[in-house]
Amino acid sequence: MTLSSLQQPPPPASADPAQSRPYFKKLCGLRDEAARKGLVLPHLSMGVSHDFEVGIEEGATLVQVDDILFKG
Repeated sequence: MTLSSLQQPPPPASADPAQSRPYFKKLCGLRDEAARKGLVLPHLSMGVSHDFEVGIEEGATLVQVDDILFKG
């Protein structure tokens, strides 16, 4: 098994997507700390349908947008 990513579960629901930013920043910091210790994790999965833009701004390489795609 090869570890290749970290994933941020959706933070507590909020009407303001920017409320997710501190969680995403923390995950980026954990990835950077792992890299300094020799564990390279090329992917960060952060953001769901309501806050994926913030996730991308904070460095996400993977997002989950199922609610946008399959709503209805």
